[in-house]
Amino acid sequence: MAGLASGGALLALDVAVPGPVLAQGSRSSSSLDPWATMRWRRGIEGQRRADLGNGRFLNPIVAGDHPDPSLIRVGADYYLTFSSFDAYPGILIWHSRDLVNWKPRSAALHKPIGSVWAPDLVHHQGRFYCYIPARTATYKSIYVITAEHVDGPWSDPVDLYLNQHIDPCHVADDDGSRWLFLSNGDRIRLSEDGLSTVGGIEHVYDPWRYPEDWVVETFAPEGPKLMKRGDYWYMTTAVGGTAGPPTGHMVIMARSRSLAGPWENDPGNPLIRTQSAREKWWSRGHATPFEDGNGEWWMIYHGYENGYWTLGRQTLLEPVEWTRDGWLRPRGGDLSRSLRKPLDLGEQSHGMALSDDFSSDRFGQTWAFYDPAAGEGGRVRFDRDAAGPAMLLAGKGQTPSDSSPLCVVTGDQSYACEIDIELEGGAEAGLLLFYNRRLYAGLGLGPNGLVMHRYGLQRARGALMRDGRAVRRLQIRLTNLENILTLYTREPGDPVWRKFDVQMEVSGYHHNVAYDFLALKPAIYVAGEGQARFRTFRYEAL
Repeated sequence: MAGLASGGALLALDVAVPGPVLAQGSRSSSSLDPWATMRWRRGIEGQRRADLGNGRFLNPIVAGDHPDPSLIRVGADYYLTFSSFDAYPGILIWHSRDLVNWKPRSAALHKPIGSVWAPDLVHHQGRFYCYIPARTATYKSIYVITAEHVDGPWSDPVDLYLNQHIDPCHVADDDGSRWLFLSNGDRIRLSEDGLSTVGGIEHVYDPWRYPEDWVVETFAPEGPKLMKRGDYWYMTTAVGGTAGPPTGHMVIMARSRSLAGPWENDPGNPLIRTQSAREKWWSRGHATPFEDGNGEWWMIYHGYENGYWTLGRQTLLEPVEWTRDGWLRPRGGDLSRSLRKPLDLGEQSHGMALSDDFSSDRFGQTWAFYDPAAGEGGRVRFDRDAAGPAMLLAGKGQTPSDSSPLCVVTGDQSYACEIDIELEGGAEAGLLLFYNRRLYAGLGLGPNGLVMHRYGLQRARGALMRDGRAVRRLQIRLTNLENILTLYTREPGDPVWRKFDVQMEVSGYHHNVAYDFLALKPAIYVAGEGQARFRTFRYEAL
């Protein structure tokens, strides 16, 4: 990574960095840590990557907040997207040829329709579709967008007026009819073009139920995935609730000779379930079984990382095999250990840089607004002056909670990031760890000086003056070391970073505290009247 203006590297602090600096391991190498021997390979900016470079991989294949994976194969290419929730542009589509190394392509959803849950990416008769459940405070439905090419342009969302269900799965029957399977074992027929529904909702499947004494969140049959093998249709479903207790979420399967049923539950249900909170991966579910280009079978699904609810649900890959009596069985074992790669195509690139010099528009890949209104992109302008490129962001709201911060997704357990901020007008701007409008932490600079944010609350910390005038330009750095947030500030030209006097423990900033199924993300915000000029956002995994 390039050095700072003063000549120091991003991590070359002039003050002590609290806690261990983690070069390779998942955590500090305490003898009490059951995963101290885990070693991810390091990629761009030191970010962890699954491909170990020796024909094996170590989960997660896509680290960080990438839940409800929806995967398709088109020839030798695999495409993957995830729930994007309140982030816009949303439905970022990723591409791979070996199922372990993934690169982002482009965002398919630009028009806000609410919080997006569990989309279904589809390739049908040479055309791409994405069926998208979304909800606002007053309305929820399922929408569809479509494109001739996976990189778009994608159509505006079309409302299917399905307000009682989530988690659609498109499937074409043997007679060519198209269907959406939905949560709770229901389905509805689609029109020939896939852009409207025909008739009413049908209930076709009563999902398998776990024993009553199991520790789960709630029954919640959701995330159906349909495929055909031989004479049978197979339906893979998630039950048990996607958050709550680590042992709740699970994968079940049923089969039928007809999409209309009757469906026979797998006698081995559940196929996948976290048995104990001592395991590396919690709440594993929302699985899609699929066959790779070599005829081998896999399941892709999500899970929370033990101790890191804050990273959201991450994408996991596990090999499976068919039994003689026609059922799938997982064979990955302990997913804290490495596995053989599905397709070893040699060295492949993975991920993307999160650092940004703002010389180009990286919205939809690196940056996304949290819960924006329509036309929010008009707040952004890119500029270049004698000091170099910059992004200008106009203020919105009064605090981070109503300012629609710009967020990036990280998959690292420890990292540092920094930003250069210059205020214009009466704006307040800063750098945060942002979960949702109710829960965030960080530091801002406003007309009256520093503002501390924690627990989603604000506290003015007094004027910041230089030569009798209020400071209008400031560099802010944060380090998140295993959920310990430390903040630093310095004025441009000052070689010394000054540690802020409050450190924060943020491991509780997650769904089981504040709902919304999100992750804790680095974010920048501008609130109030005026705008802020941002230069040189830098990120590095520790």
